[in-house]
Amino acid sequence: MFPGYTDAYIEPSSAQDERYSFIAEWYDPQAALIRRYQFLYYPKDSSIEMYDIKNRRKFLSRTKFESVKSEDLYIGSKVSIYSRQLTFVDFGDQFTENKFASHKEKTLGLIKPDVISKLGIIVNSLRDHNIQLSKAKMITMTRADAAKLYEEYQSKPIFNSILDYMTSGPIVVMEIMGSNVIDTWMKMLGPSDPAQAKISEPNSIRAMFGLDETRNAAHGSINSAAAAKELAFFFSASSSFVNTAQYQHSTCCVIKPHAVKAGLIGDIISVIQDAGFHITALGMQNIQKANAEEFYEIYKGVVAEYQSMVDELCDGPCVALEISGKDQDTPTRFRELCGPADPEIGRHLRPKTIRAMFGKDKIKNAVHCTDLAEDSVLEVEYFFRIL
Repeated sequence: MFPGYTDAYIEPSSAQDERYSFIAEWYDPQAALIRRYQFLYYPKDSSIEMYDIKNRRKFLSRTKFESVKSEDLYIGSKVSIYSRQLTFVDFGDQFTENKFASHKEKTLGLIKPDVISKLGIIVNSLRDHNIQLSKAKMITMTRADAAKLYEEYQSKPIFNSILDYMTSGPIVVMEIMGSNVIDTWMKMLGPSDPAQAKISEPNSIRAMFGLDETRNAAHGSINSAAAAKELAFFFSASSSFVNTAQYQHSTCCVIKPHAVKAGLIGDIISVIQDAGFHITALGMQNIQKANAEEFYEIYKGVVAEYQSMVDELCDGPCVALEISGKDQDTPTRFRELCGPADPEIGRHLRPKTIRAMFGKDKIKNAVHCTDLAEDSVLEVEYFFRIL
């Protein structure tokens, strides 16, 4: 039980009474301080309740809040509650820790340089194995970075070949999460030698996309200790990898939070790649309300849905992409692939566009894309230089 709340948590007597307790933090920009809350979630009716820890009082009475799901609840996750972006920093009681810890194991998934073109297929395979993508970014590694990651290979003849390969182009690193995810991901990868994988695990990622023992498509952490070390290497606050945005012959695409929650990242990326576009930068981000308002400022007072657009962009993680092509017409051609802003119109007029296939309505229309070609670089810069 969390100290100071004699009535905040009662051990549930049945699944019907079940509630989960977390400690959440919110940065209050006006007061310039971090506020801490006990966050309670009731799975029976998807309702939430919050207590202000410092002031020892109820902050939010039990309220149905269907946009928050059980899968959104884990240490390090961010959820938006009435425009406040909360970060879960700890479990609120032993019951919740016991319930969630075993189902939220984390590991590293790394997509190697020559397999970026298969990114959509691989992300979809995660979804198909009930693995959740919680962090992702496209980066380039220096030789020193690669040497540190593969230091156990230092005495092996292939060490220099590995360094050459891993620094030959962009990679995508992912924090992936799920029940027994370390073993599941390693099984999905298959044997490290693709030739062996083709025989013993023909449907594995390395069997399908690997070329040899060095260029073997993807990497995974071998155990929990390696997972913790490698995730910290790529995702800790001290990590300073270079993003891969090119800012030339490119445009901006943002996969919206509702599509991320629905597991559509891989589907959307596959459509983009199958259409002949290249993804040259990628970042999974949680957008603060002030940043969403700034990004959408051009629509303020012009589009009636402006405020709803802002709220949607803050409602969970989104995936920002730089989409590149061969010439300066890339923004126009990509906007055509996205289709009309209203998916319903798209389904009637252009059913094979991204918004027609994956959008719900004008707000939850799967993706944002740059409307004006002259704004393309500015929007890419906003996500990959400013935020």
